[in-house]
Amino acid sequence: MAVLTDEEVNSAVTKLDDWEHAGGALRRSVKFPSFLGGIDAVRRVAEHAEHRDHHPDIDIRWRTVTFALVTHSEGGITDKDVQMAAEINEILGEV
Repeated sequence: MAVLTDEEVNSAVTKLDDWEHAGGALRRSVKFPSFLGGIDAVRRVAEHAEHRDHHPDIDIRWRTVTFALVTHSEGGITDKDVQMAAEINEILGEV
């Protein structure tokens, strides 16, 4: 799987609500109304990621959860990350 160029990533981000291209990854931070709301969202994303065998880096800071996507085995952002970002948006829309 090919690593996307910065131009390709920046173009993809325009179609991914609330995501940014920062620090060599696709990133999205979400503030939830409660700590447990954030944990529930992480659980939903984690179950989906396990099924897809493509796992985001997840950072939990009280009510703020940050998801970061990069295909470590390829050394950069790939189409797999862009697709997972869109899928995470769908999952978070259900919360």
